[in-house]
Amino acid sequence: MKSPILAMAAVAALGLNLVGCKPKDAGSAVSGDAAEKVYVAPGKHDEFYNIVSGGFNGQMSVYGIPSGRLLKIVPVFSVFPENGWGYSEESKPMLNTSHGEVPWDDLHHIALSTTNGEHDGRWAFGNANNTPRVARVSLSSFRTEEILELPNSAGNHSSPFITENTEYVIAGTRFSVPTDNNADVPISTFKQNFKGYISFINVDKNTGRMGIAFQLKTPGVSFDLARAGKGKSHGWFFFSTYNTEQANTLLEVNASQKDKDFILAVNWKKAEEYLKQGKGRKEPAKYAHNLYDEKTHTATSTIMNEVITLDPKECPGIVYFIPCPKSPHGCDVDPTGEYIVGSGKLAAVIPVFSFDKLQKAIADKTFDGDFDGIPVVKYEAALYGEVQKPGLGPLHTEFDGQGNAITSFFVSSELVKWNIKDLKVLDRVPTYYSVGHLSIPGGPTKKPHGKYVIAYNKITKDRYLPTGPELAQSAQLYDISGDKMKLLLDFPTVGEPHYAEAIPAALIAKNSTKIYKIEENGHKYAAKGEKEAKVVREGNKVHVYITSIRSHFTPDNIEGVKLGDEVYFHVTNLEQDWDVPHGFAVKGGDNAEILIMPGETQTLRWKPNRVGVVPIYCTDFCSALHQEMQGYVRVSPAGSNVQLTWGTGKNPVAEAEKKVAKK
Repeated sequence: MKSPILAMAAVAALGLNLVGCKPKDAGSAVSGDAAEKVYVAPGKHDEFYNIVSGGFNGQMSVYGIPSGRLLKIVPVFSVFPENGWGYSEESKPMLNTSHGEVPWDDLHHIALSTTNGEHDGRWAFGNANNTPRVARVSLSSFRTEEILELPNSAGNHSSPFITENTEYVIAGTRFSVPTDNNADVPISTFKQNFKGYISFINVDKNTGRMGIAFQLKTPGVSFDLARAGKGKSHGWFFFSTYNTEQANTLLEVNASQKDKDFILAVNWKKAEEYLKQGKGRKEPAKYAHNLYDEKTHTATSTIMNEVITLDPKECPGIVYFIPCPKSPHGCDVDPTGEYIVGSGKLAAVIPVFSFDKLQKAIADKTFDGDFDGIPVVKYEAALYGEVQKPGLGPLHTEFDGQGNAITSFFVSSELVKWNIKDLKVLDRVPTYYSVGHLSIPGGPTKKPHGKYVIAYNKITKDRYLPTGPELAQSAQLYDISGDKMKLLLDFPTVGEPHYAEAIPAALIAKNSTKIYKIEENGHKYAAKGEKEAKVVREGNKVHVYITSIRSHFTPDNIEGVKLGDEVYFHVTNLEQDWDVPHGFAVKGGDNAEILIMPGETQTLRWKPNRVGVVPIYCTDFCSALHQEMQGYVRVSPAGSNVQLTWGTGKNPVAEAEKKVAKK
């Protein structure tokens, strides 16, 4: 039995002479004019947004390029005390799943929406690897607007990947498992009962709203990365796969036996034809669909109960396997749509496949048998050529728009530029250290903007000040505008970066949300002016319609709350000025603060646990009198006869007594 360690050693033996010696002083690798090229003067803006996955923190991070400045953290699958995501009553439904609330996940990959194969600046999609979900984030508000759970899926690593016009977001399963409706089977029956599902999620072109159009039921393999065809290959999708051995134990050894795994080529236009013919099969499936409404500032969660599946064995012509050197990670399509690049992690070459040759091979039935009923195209029949001895551990490839590709190499810690047509290596630069993904602005689209490539590294060691056993994660920025790549900048990243996409700032900045118009606030508990502020008791629930404006709350004195009550502070920010949010917290609260944007309403639930007077206050610095923006809530014993009163700028109890006296 061949060990993958021996395989890697063989790769190393082939490639050692090609991996250049790294500088003894890492600083000497930096371009001499680096500081000038990355400097963004005070008051000036970066040229690109870089939307970066947060990995195990379940978030997206937004950086400016070329400065590397962190601009924002967007919570997606994880609770976020900074702004109350997952704590406010409005956002809690966004984290609901068929398993109940899941307040964390592992967000690996980003996909930015495209029109005609080019970035359009509308939405960012992200994946939840652990509890399979796909999220959509608005690039106007930088808020998560939708999360869709994926049934029949286990380990949603292989997503989200989008088609040219964002017709579909596509997700493949990382772990093949038994179907949801036949889950209790022996693990030893892997080959018979385990399946790999690919979900095709349709996206409304106007609203972005998602729904599962159909799922493909494929053989039990693992899916890694994917890209949609473009141009001539529009209508196709290409996935890298591994564990074609269909092993269920010690995959480190048992899933690295074959010299080649597969790229799965999917003809989704053909799948649509079968659906129109009624070939889809409705199957029971339980999954959550969560939506955030910017008009009501409120999320809802709906449990769905069925999904449509297609079985390629019953629908020939949908899927084909293309052999690819073992354990492929990346599967990338060049801007023309003609070339499909595979990246076998344990291979000594980079295979480049031709879409035209693939079509001819399919038409001529140039197959090398089948795999679990799926035709296997002969390797040479689809192959355009191989990049020889490029480096060690190829992972991911993007394109510079000048006819070149750049590939990351994890083992040899480098980026390598090569020409797509002649497959010749043109340049290589070291990374610090162990690069995973890389990102070129527009790199996965029909219109790469080139100029920069960003490497996302797994190890930093000596790059930053030490911070205990774990060091900061790292990104490195390179200038690729010339013949040679030049290192310009290191910048630390939040969480564990996997993939990212960079997009010209001009496509997003002009559409940025500045305020929510107070008159359009459709929240059930909104108070659109101080005159609408009030406190209402409904049994043991107390609803506080409270407003915030520089620099006070209305009401800011409340009495008559009792132990056993549930208090809901519905806070409406009356500001109509950009970048003036207000925070709200209760002293001793056991959840979090909430952060309310101008014109928005958000709700904090509080259950008092002791008798006394409790301060409420603004948590987000809003004016010179921010510290004075506070109030008090009196909590009395259960069953007490303290009257429910409230007010601002007056004694609510005295006012109540005056009203009684007048009567």
